[in-house]
Amino acid sequence: MPLASRLLAFDTSTEHLSVAVQNGERLFAHSGAGGAQASTTLLPLIQQLLADAGLKLADLDAIVFGRGPGSFTGLRTACSVAQGLAFGANVPLLPVDTLLAVAEEARHAFGARQVVAVLDARMDQLYAARCDFDAAGPLGGGGGDSEPLLLSPEALEVPPGWSIAGNAFAAYGPRLASAAARHEVLPTATAMLRLAPALLAAGRTVPAAEAWPLYVRDKVAQTTEERAAIKAAAAAAAVTPPTTA
Repeated sequence: MPLASRLLAFDTSTEHLSVAVQNGERLFAHSGAGGAQASTTLLPLIQQLLADAGLKLADLDAIVFGRGPGSFTGLRTACSVAQGLAFGANVPLLPVDTLLAVAEEARHAFGARQVVAVLDARMDQLYAARCDFDAAGPLGGGGGDSEPLLLSPEALEVPPGWSIAGNAFAAYGPRLASAAARHEVLPTATAMLRLAPALLAAGRTVPAAEAWPLYVRDKVAQTTEERAAIKAAAAAAAVTPPTTA
């Protein structure tokens, strides 16, 4: 597909909410508290950033969202909002693995080229995946080197010379590989925007009906709070899509 220059990206997979809009060479971004607030604050933030960028939802080349792994409620919120916006504006969706976004943030901020990306999965476990930006792949010299895993901190294997990046150091730092360099980073919307051109060129977009979370850890049931938050986010996205004057 042609090079995309008008993109919306957001991630709600952690306790941190990240949203960004790209319009050509101009970038508009917001980061702040997420978690339980994400379902109520995400749409207003999208609306504001689109207005700042001078774009309407239908102007976008694609909507980029963090598909997981991460918080169950956060992933469902992101997918529900992405689906509602895409259905309403007929815009393709680009799901991005959150661990790949973590690795990209470490590459961009610290120059890390071989990264074991980790996110705190709670319950004394990590989500983890390897990313080698010097290897051949769909990103033209980068990309996920392994499928996301769910494991204990002690089970994390870091090849010699690789670094660890993510948000698990406060909880599990002493239990992680001690010889590896560590980079405290989160999956961000701006990282996903940097990844987007290569992923779009590789044909990674999906229609709204096929935009599903990547959980890694299975969960049988949703809590009452989760069901209410997801229902509200999906309804708001489908009924009141962001527009600009």
